[in-house]
Amino acid sequence: MAKTTGPLISIRRLNKAYGTFTVLHDIDLDVAEGEVVCIIGPSGSGKSTLIRCINHLEAFSPDSTITVDGTRVAPGPALAKVRAEVGMVFQSFNLFPHMTVLRNVMLAPMRVRKASPEDAERKARELLARVGISEQAEKFPGQLSGGQQQRVAIARALAMEPGVLLFDEPTSSLDPEMVGEVLDVMRKLAGTGVTMIIVTHEMGFARQVADRVIFMDAGRLVEAGTPAEIFDNPREERTRSFLRAVLNH
Repeated sequence: MAKTTGPLISIRRLNKAYGTFTVLHDIDLDVAEGEVVCIIGPSGSGKSTLIRCINHLEAFSPDSTITVDGTRVAPGPALAKVRAEVGMVFQSFNLFPHMTVLRNVMLAPMRVRKASPEDAERKARELLARVGISEQAEKFPGQLSGGQQQRVAIARALAMEPGVLLFDEPTSSLDPEMVGEVLDVMRKLAGTGVTMIIVTHEMGFARQVADRVIFMDAGRLVEAGTPAEIFDNPREERTRSFLRAVLNH
């Protein structure tokens, strides 16, 4: 991804509705290159919808504007370019069950980047080692634990060498004992300079890795600041009441 002079991601007046129900209200957000942003908030607050709009997995209001590295996110030829540069890790892994772990990671670089099978395999094995599951390369997803499958999904996203990684509550479908292994991989990634936007309910993780924390409620961006500002001295009462509820749970 080219070096940008302004924000890597710019969102202006982002609105999204399902029929008469408005999910996102006038969201304005800039994300700098290399920044790690964690989005927190109650269920149904629009967090996942927000990040799914960034690569147009969710369509949004025509008068809204999202740009990624200067390219406007909209249906058309440019959208493939955006999606090639924006990796996404979902809650439910979304791996191809009929392919080995290795093939899952190799597929997109071969299809989209036109990488040779040899180059794609070398890169895939490097990435599987990086996320700590190189010994699982020849297995199928159904033979892996949830935590291992999510690490494969992270390796698959990294295989496209994206400039931005989006994480949609990547630990929410995992058994509690598997959460730590995925968060450890993400902590290491956060130190590599890749731009990351993470929807998470893991407050300790957000405090530790984020450059900036955003609190959303009812489709609105309520408050944003450093982890210390949000967790230790939030300005808004709605932020305070949410954190009281989740941190004292």
